[in-house]
Amino acid sequence: MNDTDNANVIHLTERQPVVTGPEMLASLVPPPQFDDATFESYRSDDAYPSQAESKALLEKFAGRGAPAKRGGFFSRAKKEPELKPGVYLDGGFGVGKTHLLASIYHAMPARRKYFGSFIEYTALVGALGYRNTVDLLRGADLICIDEFELDDPGDTMVMTRLLGELVTTGTRLAATSNTPPNALGEGRFAAQDFLREIHAMSDSFETIRIDGVDFRQRALDGHAVTLEEVEYAQRIADTAGTASDDLFGDVIRHLAKVHPSRYIRLIDGLDLVGLREVRVLTDQSEALRFVAFVDRVYDAQVPIGATGVSLDQVFAEEMLGGGYRKKYLRAISRLNALTHSAQQSSVA
Repeated sequence: MNDTDNANVIHLTERQPVVTGPEMLASLVPPPQFDDATFESYRSDDAYPSQAESKALLEKFAGRGAPAKRGGFFSRAKKEPELKPGVYLDGGFGVGKTHLLASIYHAMPARRKYFGSFIEYTALVGALGYRNTVDLLRGADLICIDEFELDDPGDTMVMTRLLGELVTTGTRLAATSNTPPNALGEGRFAAQDFLREIHAMSDSFETIRIDGVDFRQRALDGHAVTLEEVEYAQRIADTAGTASDDLFGDVIRHLAKVHPSRYIRLIDGLDLVGLREVRVLTDQSEALRFVAFVDRVYDAQVPIGATGVSLDQVFAEEMLGGGYRKKYLRAISRLNALTHSAQQSSVA
């Protein structure tokens, strides 16, 4: 059912991407969909006042309104209490935390600033070594960390130590992490979890709570779009640019051979990711690698077309009740959006 002779169809499993340390550093910028993110374009929900309040606090953190001169940011409003060097945006899926994080990045008058996911920073340490990473990032005015992960003690310790060294040299920090939507009690403890895990730096962060409903789900029916084989083949054929076409199981096996820091290169130049015969994932390692892959696809805003098991049911039920629950729920939210995106683009 796949058109392998089509020059515009490639196979992810045939790509063997290589990314150097300097390239990884240069790529630490907001994802394409947030290239133009601003505080003005943030769509706050009137039903949740904390969204507008958070935006105002973050504008202050970013130095909005400060004189455009050296030292202007630090010399403003002496009567106001001194701002902490870091802000942590606490909230559920899809309330606009990444948009606000990118708005900070774009608004802050900084000479050197970086924006990346938690996994991108830990991958940088893995590729370059801890000390080389510190040396490269030292002197940065701002570091934004999207989706700070709290489920790997080793990585959390490395990041806490790294950020601690950078803060002492004047670097400002902004971080987010996700909490599951509509999970009674869980969202309220996300900030406490974050501060406990980075205990050595907890005094450096101001926690800002953002309530709301996942905007990605507002226009969705709650399930990922699943295609029949004929529909899938037509979707691949109709893609204006380049589409990938692979068996889901083959992609899962291939991800085990590629470092997560290189997943973004797997989807370079793609206009559609095609996955045939999706099955339920029961192996934790496979599932976590797929989550990391989905994050990169979502960052690049590449639609997904898929057959087989609905992608919102790709993670085994026992996984959703385990320690990586937050990661899996985030991935499901994004998979729903990406499959609907493919559906909408096909009828546009």
